[in-house]
Amino acid sequence: MKQTLLSLLALGTLVTLAGCTQEQQNKISRDIQNWTGTNGVLEVYAGDKLVRRFLKVDKLSTALGTDDGKPRAYRYGYGVMDENLNMQVDPGEKKVYFEFSDFATTIFFENPHSN
Repeated sequence: MKQTLLSLLALGTLVTLAGCTQEQQNKISRDIQNWTGTNGVLEVYAGDKLVRRFLKVDKLSTALGTDDGKPRAYRYGYGVMDENLNMQVDPGEKKVYFEFSDFATTIFFENPHSN
């Protein structure tokens, strides 16, 4: 009974997604990731040189104005600053708040070395 219910739920989800545009499917995927979290990596570059890396980033958020609610030209989040840039959380490296401009050169990706 439980297996049948799960199968019907999965089928219903697939049918619903098939009727969505690609943009709607992407939004649903992002919403699910916001709920479940992502083991993301944010890299910040100065020209072609990597200058900062943050590990275990769940998500990046767009800043909104306090009074007008309009998007601001920067993003923010929380992550562990990888001080020695070795793609590992080492003793002493702590979770920090960070902000970066929309004009900064950044790459955000899922950590391929996570468990």
